[in-house]
Amino acid sequence: MENLISVVVLTYNQERTISRTLDSILMQQCHVPFEIVIGEDCSTDNTRGICQTYAQKYPDIIRLFCNQQNKGIVDNYFDCLLACRGQYIADCAGDDFWTDSQKLEKEVSVMESNDNVTMVITNWQYFDEQQQRAIPSQQTHHAPITPGHDLLKPIITQYNMSVFHLCTALYRADVFRKAYEEDPSLFRSEAYCSEDTQIAFTMALNGDIAYLPDITLSYSLSQESTSNSADDEKQFPFVVKMTDQIYNLASRHHINLDDFLPQRIFALGMHAFRAHQPRLYQETLKCEKRWHARRPLKNRILLTVMSQGWLWHIGLMTRRIFVRLKRVCL
Repeated sequence: MENLISVVVLTYNQERTISRTLDSILMQQCHVPFEIVIGEDCSTDNTRGICQTYAQKYPDIIRLFCNQQNKGIVDNYFDCLLACRGQYIADCAGDDFWTDSQKLEKEVSVMESNDNVTMVITNWQYFDEQQQRAIPSQQTHHAPITPGHDLLKPIITQYNMSVFHLCTALYRADVFRKAYEEDPSLFRSEAYCSEDTQIAFTMALNGDIAYLPDITLSYSLSQESTSNSADDEKQFPFVVKMTDQIYNLASRHHINLDDFLPQRIFALGMHAFRAHQPRLYQETLKCEKRWHARRPLKNRILLTVMSQGWLWHIGLMTRRIFVRLKRVCL
């Protein structure tokens, strides 16, 4: 591996934002040279054309991989990681953008002065695309350096990305490659829907995590996605797959999730309840059994309501009344 930073950019149908992403990376001022590895995942809009224009303009920096068929986030990401030449790896999604021209410089300086640090993360903000304004992220603030093992459970059970955002991170390529060679299934699985959790978990498992309070990333709130859908029926399978991934990681390393899994079951139950889908209720019960989740009082009430069609109907009617009253009050 070269004394180089590899910045991975995954993109699919992001013709409106990909230029902004690439410009935010190209503006970086760092004493370590960097490359940009783009995984263009067979977009149906002009994203590929824009990426090709950038690759032609910056041939010494940009390496463009144009997929002939859509791979999906997980395979696209790890294929790009394996193609990285750098000693360090960062990434920025094709709809997000970095806001600090010194981001890489600050992070690599921490890495070079702390051999046991495997990953550096920073503060970040949301970015409302419609109103074109930044919104604070309410991220949890960390100590400058934290032993990785103290963050294993927070990383896999994080709420609202409160522990880390991988698009703010810089991490060691050799740590990833060693873990990947030992067990590729930890990173790639058809059952997994996330690429960032296993990366952060691996870094924490093998060293310390450093934190910088600087805001370096704007995370786009532009559009609905598989991880952020207002459609309960669409969101349900994502929550199941994400929790399966969390459960598998926790089981491998004997992490207790007794306080976490009932909350996930309740979240699934509420998606099923709002969607008014009996099959999703049955799937919730199967997940509860598969994850060996406890059933606290609020879960017992919710699942009992859904077990009876008339109760379910009354529950939905009551919820609609409360939602309307809340809107009127606001």
